[in-house]
Amino acid sequence: MTALLRERLRSHRLTAPARTPVAAARHMLAVQAQEFLAGRWALGVRSSGAPTLAAVDAAFDRGELVRTHTMRGTLHVIPAEDVRWVLSVTGDRQLRQDASRQRQLGIDDALVARVEAAFRERLAEEGRTRAQLFDDLVEIGVDPSGQRGVHLIYALNVRGVLVQGPVVHRDDAVSREQLFMLAEEWIPESVPPTDPLAEFFVRFIDGHGPATVDDFAWWSGLPITVAREAAERGRARVTEQDDGVFVGAVRPRRAAGADDAATLALPMFDEYYISYADRSSVASPDSMALIGPGKNGMVRASLLTAGRIAGAWTHSAAVGRHREDPVAELFDEEQAPDPGAVAAALRRYADFVSVH
Repeated sequence: MTALLRERLRSHRLTAPARTPVAAARHMLAVQAQEFLAGRWALGVRSSGAPTLAAVDAAFDRGELVRTHTMRGTLHVIPAEDVRWVLSVTGDRQLRQDASRQRQLGIDDALVARVEAAFRERLAEEGRTRAQLFDDLVEIGVDPSGQRGVHLIYALNVRGVLVQGPVVHRDDAVSREQLFMLAEEWIPESVPPTDPLAEFFVRFIDGHGPATVDDFAWWSGLPITVAREAAERGRARVTEQDDGVFVGAVRPRRAAGADDAATLALPMFDEYYISYADRSSVASPDSMALIGPGKNGMVRASLLTAGRIAGAWTHSAAVGRHREDPVAELFDEEQAPDPGAVAAALRRYADFVSVH
């Protein structure tokens, strides 16, 4: 195993797990989560002991974690106290990137303002599901079809008006839905960092290093010139290795008995794989073709062995099927991980997702 992979396993909290899922979220800053269950397991797999889906959902219900479009137009799970300052760095760029599509849908600033006023009135006392917000759009004469409703909600997310907060719980089933909340009422007041752009870079390196400025530009969605400025402003707070590779100044403590060669079941869109401009260090070309992103943008759940992708796995969270065993798909039988290690990795996920 290379030193790069060993350090990434550590910085990603895969060999240095956090005490709780919330602590894992604070270390990572943001984990990709357009698939909500995958985002929750991304925190579970980075936590010590036997984390549960119920424990992660409780953090959403308490307002410690939220989900919103933090960067690249993609939903991420993020600590509530970090939402405002992150959007102060990424929000305008995300809106500019969506401007053409919004024009196609007939969305302008006046319409966004009208929708915001209507949502504020209806969200003043309690949260609402996306379906309820779509009904609200119809009531004020706005057709939510053709992705218009989705892009209006996106615009309000990126402007920091809305966040997805409490989980909509279901009896004996895995919830896939959250309530939308007014950010100003749901997110606690917090002191922003003195230099949000530098903080963005430092927090990325802390949770993803060793990494380069090119990696940060990809992950953050910022132009390379802005990413370089962020690196310059945050340089004193990270450690630069040879040839422009950065690691955190203070690295997480590895768990006693941590095994760099262990097999882990990572979720769809996991940060360990998706966060880098160059993913060749963690996956062969054949593995990348099988994991994705595919033509539909999907990135499959992966099996990691000795820091590299060795296979994929699937599991249905549908009602009644969430208790079924996950199914592994190994890519290279000659270099496949031990079957017992694969079974143990998938069992940890199955224990996490079980609904009692």
